[in-house]
Order: sequence, then structure tokens, then C-alpha cells
Amino acid sequence: MEQLMPMCPKDHAAKSGSLMSSREIAKLVKSKHGDVKRSASRLLAAGILSAPLAHTPYQHDTNGQWYEEFWFNKRDSLVLVARLSPEFTAAVVDRWQELENGQQVSVPQSLPEALRLAADLAEQKQRLADELAAAAPKVEFVDRYCTASGSMSFRQVAKLLKAKEPEFRLFLLDNNIMYRLGGTLTPYHQHTEAGRFEVKTGTAAASNHAFSQARFTAKGVKWIGGLWAAHLAAGHAA
Repeated sequence: MEQLMPMCPKDHAAKSGSLMSSREIAKLVKSKHGDVKRSASRLLAAGILSAPLAHTPYQHDTNGQWYEEFWFNKRDSLVLVARLSPEFTAAVVDRWQELENGQQVSVPQSLPEALRLAADLAEQKQRLADELAAAAPKVEFVDRYCTASGSMSFRQVAKLLKAKEPEFRLFLLDNNIMYRLGGTLTPYHQHTEAGRFEVKTGTAAASNHAFSQARFTAKGVKWIGGLWAAHLAAGHAA
């Protein structure tokens, strides 16, 4: 098969506006590049992405082979990251700000500008202090309750976090942590791969009916406890 030399990402971005590659997204969300591309293809097939998948070939640093990477506009990259790993969305937003701003820092050119900058920084510092103070009880909540040593069911974790089951279920679904499969809550593949869930399978003795149940591992309980605390700290109902 004929191999094409890759287009320079800067040239590609210049033609299509600022873009982010599937390889960079994979690094930011700590996921496999293949998983990122598969998720993007599924989102495109479902009509969720706003643009076709632009792609270019690239040569792997280790084996010298040629592969393909996708390129996304800002909106589609954020949609993709929300599907892949909700907790890393902030990292991608920060990276987009760097891309758009070129990490340029505005240096005050006069005394009034310097005073305004100092005042802005002071306001930001106070805002952060207020947010930390508001979140402190939630952090203590997580530290106190996320001490599980074995796997736990959805109901057990909801009870552990003192969360109402319908609200906790909706939280898991809305944040692409779990989805419904045959009426059963099932974790997305990347979360199972990360060791946050384990899936128990078996057969009911009475009815001989095969079943499966996703359970949070100890690692998963602590992880979801942190996300739930952040959810509460953002002002959502407990």
C-alpha cells in the first residue's frame, strides 16, 4: 500500500483553523490512541461530531511504521474527551487555552495596568480560597468514607457516599462513566481497563439465568468519591 508523508500539523491547522490531534488527546486523557480513534469514529457515526474526521499519517517513533491520526476542532475535541474520561476534561480545556493564546502573557505597560493586574490576581486568590473553604467539608467527606478495601456494588457505593440512588445513577450516566446494557449499569471500557470496576458473571442457581454485575473496585470507590465530591462542591444536590 502506498505510504503518504504526513502533512505538517501547523500547515493543517492553518488550513482548517486551530486543531488538536487524536494523539495529543490520548496523552492528555491517559488513554490508548486506538481507543481515542474508535470513540471518535463511533461519535461520528452517531452524528454527534460537528465536522468530518480530518486525518493525516504519522511515523511511529519506536517502530518506524506509518499510522493515522485524527484532527479535531475545539468543540469536537471536548465532546470526545467528555466521552473518554470526564475527569480529564479540564486538562484539555487548559491545553486549548494554550493553543489559542500561544501562552502569551500580557505585561503591564503602565502603573495603572500593573495595579489592575495586582488587584485581579488578589481577587483570583480570594476566589480560590473561598472555593477551597466551601469544598473542605466535601473533601473531608471523601477522606472519611472512601476507605473501602474490597469491591462494592452500585447500591453499596451510593450508600457509602450518602447519595440518593436515582441522582447517583444519573450522575454516572451523564458523565459517561456507565451506560445501560440490557437494563444493567455497565462501565465504559476505559474505566474497567483503568481498574475502577470489575464485572462479576455467573448463573442463578434457581433459574439457571446468566447474569453479570459491575462492581466498583477499592480504587474505583476512591475515584468516584472524588468525582462525586467535586459534583457536590459545584452546587449540585446531595
